[in-house]
Amino acid sequence: MTRLLENKVVLITGAARGIGRAIAERFASDGAIVYVNDLSVGDMEEWSTECSRRNVTRVKCLCFDVTDSVSLKNGLMSVYKSEGRIDCVVNNAAIISNKKLGMISKADMERMFSVNVFAVIDMIQIVSRLMARTGGGSIVNIASVTAVLGSSGQVAYSATKGAIISLTKSAAKELASQGIRVNAVAPGIVKTERFAELYETTGDKIDERINRIALGRLGTPEDVANACAFLASERASYISGQVLGVDGCASI
Repeated sequence: MTRLLENKVVLITGAARGIGRAIAERFASDGAIVYVNDLSVGDMEEWSTECSRRNVTRVKCLCFDVTDSVSLKNGLMSVYKSEGRIDCVVNNAAIISNKKLGMISKADMERMFSVNVFAVIDMIQIVSRLMARTGGGSIVNIASVTAVLGSSGQVAYSATKGAIISLTKSAAKELASQGIRVNAVAPGIVKTERFAELYETTGDKIDERINRIALGRLGTPEDVANACAFLASERASYISGQVLGVDGCASI
C-alpha cells in the first residue's frame, strides 16, 4: 500500500516531545523525509535514528530557535539545499503560560507572541518563497480549541492561538496562486506532558471540560498527528484556509 506522504520533505518545529514528536512519527511512518526541529538536541538524535530505521526513511535533527530569524532562515536553507525542495512545514513550536488576567506580565505576553505567532509568520514568509520555486506545498499551523471557545486562565495563550487561526486564513488566500495550501489544526485537551502540568493547577475545571467532550475521552498526540498528515497529503489538495478541530466534538 502506498504511504500517504512518500518522499515528501517535511519540517516539524517543536518536535522534541509531545504532539510534535507524534507528528514526526506519523509523517515518518507515512514515508516522509522528516526534519525535526527544537531548541536543543536532547534525545532527538537517538530517537530520530531509531525512527528512521523503523520506518525505512530519513529523520534528521535540526536545532534552532524559531524566534531567531537568521537561524530560522539558515535552517530552512540547509533543508532546501540538501533535498532540493520543502513540501511541508508543520508549525508546532509553542509556549504556554497559564495565568489569570490580572497576573499576566508584559514579558510573558511578548514571549508567547514571539514564539507562537511572530515565528510562525516568519516561517511562512521564508518557506513560501522556497515552496513557490518547486510548484507549491502545504503549511500546517497548530492552533487550539481555546482560540475558539476561550479558556479562563489562558487569556494570553488563547489570544496567540486566535492569531494563528486568523493568519492561517489570510495566508491561505495570499499563497493560493503559488500552489501553497495553508491550514490549521485546533486540538482540544490532549494528554501530553503539558496536560499533566496544567491538570496540577486547574484539575477541577479540566475535569468539567473533559465531561463535556462528546466522544468521552481525552485526545492523544496521535489524533492530532493524523489530522496533520492528512492536511499535508495530496488527499487534501483542494483544502486550504481551514481550521480542523481535533477535540472530540468539544467545540460545538
